[in-house]
Amino acid sequence: MGAADSKLSFKKGVFRLAEEKGIPVDDPYWRQFWELPEASEDVFTLFSSADIRRTRDSSLDNLETLITALTSRLFHLRHHPAFPDPDAAPEKEALNCIRVLTRLLPYLYENEALEAWEEKFFWSPRRKKTRRVSEVIFDESNPNPTPEPPKVETVKPLAEELIDTLLDMLFFAGFTVPVTPVAGKTKVTYAIWQSGVGCNTSMATTRESESNRIEILRLLISITSKAMYIPSNFLPVKGTRGLTYLVTNPDKKVVLSVLCSLLNTTLKYNAASWRLPYDHVVFSDSRQVLVTYSLHMLLILLLYPIPEGKQGDPPLKNNFRHYLGRLHRTQDFQFLVDGMTRVLNQPIQASSSYLPGSQKSLKWAPETIMLFWESLQCNKRFRAFLIETDRSLDFVVLLIYYALEYRTDASKSGVVRMCVFVLQTLSSEPKFGKSLNKKFENQNLLPPSVRISGFSGSYAEYVIISIYNLITSSKGKFGAIYPALLAIISNVAPYVQNLSSAASGKLVQLFTSMSSPSFLLANESNHTLLHSLLEAMNSIIEHQYSSNPSFVYAILRSHKRFENLRSFTLESGREEIEKQRRMQKDNASDIMQPESPITPRTNTMQPPDTPGLPADPETFQIGDSDDSDDDTTSTQRRSSAVMTPTSTAFESSRGNSIDDAVPIQLRGMSEKARGKLPVGQLSRQNSVISIGSQNGVAYNAAGEFTPSPEWIETWLPLLPLHTILTVIQELSPQLRAVLSKHSRQNSVTSPTTTTPQSPLHPPPTPQIAETNVSMLERIRTTEIPGVEPSPIKCYTFEWSSMALGWYESLMWGFIFVSEMQVGKGTVGVWNGTSVRLFKVQETAPEGPSLRAPKGAVDAVATTLMDRLSHVNLSALSGGAGAQAAAAANSGSTASAAGPQQGRRSSGAAEGNVRSAII
Repeated sequence: MGAADSKLSFKKGVFRLAEEKGIPVDDPYWRQFWELPEASEDVFTLFSSADIRRTRDSSLDNLETLITALTSRLFHLRHHPAFPDPDAAPEKEALNCIRVLTRLLPYLYENEALEAWEEKFFWSPRRKKTRRVSEVIFDESNPNPTPEPPKVETVKPLAEELIDTLLDMLFFAGFTVPVTPVAGKTKVTYAIWQSGVGCNTSMATTRESESNRIEILRLLISITSKAMYIPSNFLPVKGTRGLTYLVTNPDKKVVLSVLCSLLNTTLKYNAASWRLPYDHVVFSDSRQVLVTYSLHMLLILLLYPIPEGKQGDPPLKNNFRHYLGRLHRTQDFQFLVDGMTRVLNQPIQASSSYLPGSQKSLKWAPETIMLFWESLQCNKRFRAFLIETDRSLDFVVLLIYYALEYRTDASKSGVVRMCVFVLQTLSSEPKFGKSLNKKFENQNLLPPSVRISGFSGSYAEYVIISIYNLITSSKGKFGAIYPALLAIISNVAPYVQNLSSAASGKLVQLFTSMSSPSFLLANESNHTLLHSLLEAMNSIIEHQYSSNPSFVYAILRSHKRFENLRSFTLESGREEIEKQRRMQKDNASDIMQPESPITPRTNTMQPPDTPGLPADPETFQIGDSDDSDDDTTSTQRRSSAVMTPTSTAFESSRGNSIDDAVPIQLRGMSEKARGKLPVGQLSRQNSVISIGSQNGVAYNAAGEFTPSPEWIETWLPLLPLHTILTVIQELSPQLRAVLSKHSRQNSVTSPTTTTPQSPLHPPPTPQIAETNVSMLERIRTTEIPGVEPSPIKCYTFEWSSMALGWYESLMWGFIFVSEMQVGKGTVGVWNGTSVRLFKVQETAPEGPSLRAPKGAVDAVATTLMDRLSHVNLSALSGGAGAQAAAAANSGSTASAAGPQQGRRSSGAAEGNVRSAII
């Protein structure tokens, strides 16, 4: 639609749609919708949101006729023997039908009042007249036959036929796949687009066929985006008709062709090495657009939990998840791992590049993490492959990188949570815990945000210290995932060996924080976090005692903390809190007041001044601050998912915020119980978790939590302190004897030393190293009577309906944000619509940049980037370091720069819009 006259004609036609009532179905007027537009931009520009809403609200019958005309024309073209012939059956008309339908559907979904109409119009069986085919060509006995009335047959619902047609057109010769002589008369060839899983050779393709795939995938995503207009608490229960029909497709060939085509297109993408560090700046590669839509469509199909049907109905199965779980070839797993790490590795490898600003990750990194999680959950063979080949260790580092990198970005909090849950899924495998004992080489090459200063330990130590850093630097923002973080430690605790004094100190510092009165009395559930941490510490002692003398030594040096916890009372707790407040007030003006050792000043861990742990480190309230105005709200959020000492699950708090609707952690599932889960899968079925009553919990008239002595008695006696106190009781006298011996020796060699020493702390003499060695050896060789290994427990997921709602809203948030900024390949399908699955917040516009230069410099920036595309920069960025393909985007809160809703931008964003999934 290059000519202004044709654009004006189309716009007038759009106005007529709302102004004229009851336009006949056979009126030539309808032809303009598939004949006039030249590109997607024409449809989305000239058919404005106001036009669609006006037609929807005042002339619904015209909108219904338009959809009928568009689908009928599309069905006719798909079955035309000459399609795609530019004269007889032009592909332009099929594309325009697809574009207009893509434009219309979100505005139908956003209106709740149309649900009954939508169900009847799209999903009810249709009655259709059929042509009568005479069985006898000539019948001389009846020269004047009486004409019979036309026959009427019942055909599949409109939405089902539309979805089937679109699936066929994804594999239509000459339209989305190349014409091959083997196909013969069959135009639809279900062949995999790219080499990879299920296919060793890639089919030839053209830019036009890739563009056509994009248009079809965009409409399929638009059809399934009904989910965006359903609140998250209803979505897993209600589901969407379009997705249910898609994922239950019984045709194995169709399912496998779609699954493998989307999977291979996503993971096979590898931009040229020169452009890799700046993929976030240059978004002109049409393959990136196809990869984005392919990945989004793949996730939509894989993540969808089919709602439970009526009682007595046969259960439905998501065939896409089923066949992903059936993959078993080593080369397929290698392909999956290589493709996903190529995406996720980019910011890490680019951090060593000489090019400024090249650390930005690819747009679809969070979606790639989601794909990795789905692969873990549905395929037990994939989990085994990762662990046996040690590739799981690569993902551990990548997941920790994204969790720590995004922890300060509120719009990426969902990504942080997801990374933690993926780590927990990995940690539930026993062999994974053992593999973490391998030494972590080249840790110093990591970006500063995840690099630990002076670190030379194992992967297990790296995980523990990173979890510590995530908890202590989050200021309570991620309280909902503290149980998951502690579950990771608990899952690997029975297997970790040779923990250093630094990693051991971090665990003891976490205990110090979680056992402080200000933390325990903050709400009714924080004690469950302490319970979980104590169980993890017990597990290390009971299963790997002789391999972890530094950890035992760290406990002994803080023995008073553990001993005092046994005699904890409400009165003593309040006195301690008041004492701390007075000290803070007295020291408020003290410039030289030291920082709490548990609060890192930077993103890197500072090693302690002396081996082990300071005797009595300052208490640190995780996420709490005495001068916080919203302390109550913070602690309530923090307790949204907790571990209860007496129940079998981490239980959700009273709040129903989707922000805290994370998967509930199973309480100590044994290996035998885990074995009863569906083969090869971690359960994703909807489940309802009853929230147990908290005996002894009291609330005041305002509904605020008020601790009581009776409440403390419900959990304090149940804290698993026996193992640790037994170790302290058994080893303390022996270590005092070792220290006393070394002190006497030191007094002979250094008679001037008069400083008294703590019973379990080595004297500050040149022989301190020798003293530590002696103490660690004594710990290693001492048998502790009364401490027996307890059964190994595994903390895994149980998906609740609320957690599934969070997960689906996270995915749709990614999709919404990726489409928000109108540019090459994206049209803003959902911009301006009333999304109910998550909240969309508009932020202040950004200033000009290379990516969005604005004004007269647009052409200069475009020319500059075009010229750069001909320059090979791989040598500058270190060769292999520039070869990685990458990662990034949103989370439970999704964020991106984009145009203001309802407006279009000529290549530059009008402002920033933040999609916050609440």
